[in-house]
Amino acid sequence: MQYRQLGRTDLNVSLIGLGTMTWGRQNTQEEGFEQMDYALTQGINFFDTAEMYAVPPTPDTYGKTETIIGNWFASRKNRDKVILASKIAGPGMEWVREGNNFIDRKNILLAVEDSLKRLQTDYIDLYQLHWPNRGSYHFGQIWDYAPNFDKQAVEDNFIEVLETMDELIKAGKIRHVGLSNETAWGISKWLELSEKHQLPRMVSIQNEYSLMARHFEPDLSEISLHEDCSLLAWSPLTRGLISGKYLNGAMPEGTRLAIDSRVEHRANAQTDATIEAYIALAKKHQLDVCQMALAFVNQQPFVSSNLIGATSMQQLKSNIASIDLTLSDEVNEGIKTIRRQYPMPF
Repeated sequence: MQYRQLGRTDLNVSLIGLGTMTWGRQNTQEEGFEQMDYALTQGINFFDTAEMYAVPPTPDTYGKTETIIGNWFASRKNRDKVILASKIAGPGMEWVREGNNFIDRKNILLAVEDSLKRLQTDYIDLYQLHWPNRGSYHFGQIWDYAPNFDKQAVEDNFIEVLETMDELIKAGKIRHVGLSNETAWGISKWLELSEKHQLPRMVSIQNEYSLMARHFEPDLSEISLHEDCSLLAWSPLTRGLISGKYLNGAMPEGTRLAIDSRVEHRANAQTDATIEAYIALAKKHQLDVCQMALAFVNQQPFVSSNLIGATSMQQLKSNIASIDLTLSDEVNEGIKTIRRQYPMPF
């Protein structure tokens, strides 16, 4: 396993991080335990979860993933072996704190306490804002997101959040704070305000990044690299699309797309053509297309951890094995060619 520094912290996280969001819906507790056990043996020390997991989010699955992880900690007595990340949900789900889930001091304090109980731990290493109060272009909203908001009110909220995180860090309940699904303006403003008011610094940003979803690159990658705000890449396999299992409208039973309508917009002719091009490139060089996609993310200098998720042990083992793959110049040139042809497939 390889390790990279998380922002400006003293934490070195595994380049392959363990995603957990299927545990409690697509995966049982027993399967989650098996994945965590195996991940540790492979040198993975970074686990990422969220209060809203499992997904797709429902009132019945809320908190289930954290509960499974907490039960594993209690069973294995190995909390000190894991760098644990979780997230507070932003506005949008009526069943989270009865719909009163604007990210502010009151809700942060409630969310942290509830997560600590479910996780059966005294502290969370990295506590992240799952998405901004003001909205996000993620989760299929890239064509609809309009950044219309009261700038001063947003900045006041940022300061309130940072002050609350400072309290929690001093109390020993969290160690560091990070962002998720943020914009270039957002990350810049968070960093500016933390420095101006001598408050905790956002050490990471967890955004979508993959061969097929490269919105992070034009502006955010430069901020991430030069301001030491590490990217934690989610959905590096584009929700499994890159594997080819959804080509031509296929919908295998039990798969993510079969149970989560929120990602149906990604299944279209242009997406299929892009996937077929990447599969052909992988075959040409005798590579597994999923491992090629993961190795592409692994090689980026602004990435601190590549968050993989798997519903089977076979998938997990194959995904972790991508750490040993270095893409040749010829493969990287092939990737550039495909991107020019399909710059934004969905």
